[in-house]
Amino acid sequence: MAASCQMNGVNGSPRKKARINANDNNRVTVVLGAQWGDEGKGKVVDMLATEVDVVCRCQGGNNAGHTVVVEGAEYDFHLLPSGIINSKCKSVIGNGVVIHLPGLFEELAKNEQKGLTNWQNRLIISDRAHLVFDFHQQVDGMQEAQKGQELGTTKKGIGPTYSSKAIRNGIRIGELLADFDCFKEKFIVLTNMYKRMFPTLEVDIDAELERYKKYADQVRPYVRETVSYLDRCLKDNMKILVEGANAAMLDIDFGTYPYVTSSNCSVGGVCTGLGLPPNRIGEVIGVVKAYTTRVGAGPFPTELNDEIGSLLQEKGHEIGVTTKRKRRCGWLDLFLLKYTNMINGYTGICITKLDILDTLPEIKLAVGYIIDGKKIDYFPSNIKDLAKVEVDYVTVPGWETSTENVREFADLPENAKKYVEKIEEVLDVPVKWIGVGKGRESIITIH
Repeated sequence: MAASCQMNGVNGSPRKKARINANDNNRVTVVLGAQWGDEGKGKVVDMLATEVDVVCRCQGGNNAGHTVVVEGAEYDFHLLPSGIINSKCKSVIGNGVVIHLPGLFEELAKNEQKGLTNWQNRLIISDRAHLVFDFHQQVDGMQEAQKGQELGTTKKGIGPTYSSKAIRNGIRIGELLADFDCFKEKFIVLTNMYKRMFPTLEVDIDAELERYKKYADQVRPYVRETVSYLDRCLKDNMKILVEGANAAMLDIDFGTYPYVTSSNCSVGGVCTGLGLPPNRIGEVIGVVKAYTTRVGAGPFPTELNDEIGSLLQEKGHEIGVTTKRKRRCGWLDLFLLKYTNMINGYTGICITKLDILDTLPEIKLAVGYIIDGKKIDYFPSNIKDLAKVEVDYVTVPGWETSTENVREFADLPENAKKYVEKIEEVLDVPVKWIGVGKGRESIITIH
């Protein structure tokens, strides 16, 4: 019996050695939106991607919109990881992402025209990712109309596709490639189900199947099993960066439900959307716009419906990359950020668009919520409660000086530094970067 124990590694051996060789200390870095989206995650990912080997998307679909400006060229990414601009790193679209193949190839073509090169050797797509079909997009709008409640969906088919996934009649990209006859059968069943639910839905099944035969050939070179691929990358000590889409306040569980997206865009979605174990998550970077914005309906405690809100909207060019709708604007909500920090555990923060505040003589920061005359110590779960909160603000002086050309924290105006330091103080999270312009060069790194 003792000999048997020794052979299994109790006294020191192959089992222990295997653990040592697994590079257990290698951790992934995660970039997440800390508000209602549109914080500038793409720019942060582009900056960090210059130092990594793999950039991953873990959830959402082409309802996301990330803009990256490099050497004057403006790239718009919806399904592709923003790090694909880095010609030295791989880009993985994980199993938690839902993929509209026509949209993916259109996105690739548009960004090729802007200068994206060599992506064919670097794009990897999980065979477990679910497919978004055109009828999902039609259904998205029909369902919104049926609800009689404007939730602000992008009508990209994201919700219906995740619904198909949840009730287990969705179709994964690997099934498209493995057996087209089987794919055809599942496609017809799924289409007919939606036709019964929505009698006005029009789908030319034969034409769609013909399209997807071509898409199968087009996408095949990029599809693989990605869980084991990422595991090998970690064991080979490669640096991995995960790009969250949407944002914490749009998370299906923790956001302002029902004004949310259909996936987990908080840190938990990194594990389920890529097959990474929790102990592999290292740095979690929360991206915070220097003020607050949101697109579509839903409660917004710090919203400004005045000339300051208009100034932020116009100067910040607050128009959605995906929806093309104007974003609602308001003061920075630190109470909200404390809540998203509880969920995500930020190890650092990047503040973007600080320069948009340059002309304001004074600035407000939300530090607390009051309901029925009482301060609360939690973020309301119910949107009716959120809609009636009174906001407790602190007012700080503005700096009324341009920050656009500043590249060192020490060179910021004194009041701008105090604004950043106040954010750090309230959140108890270090600010590691500050954005003061659109380009990748317009970032101040705080050492």
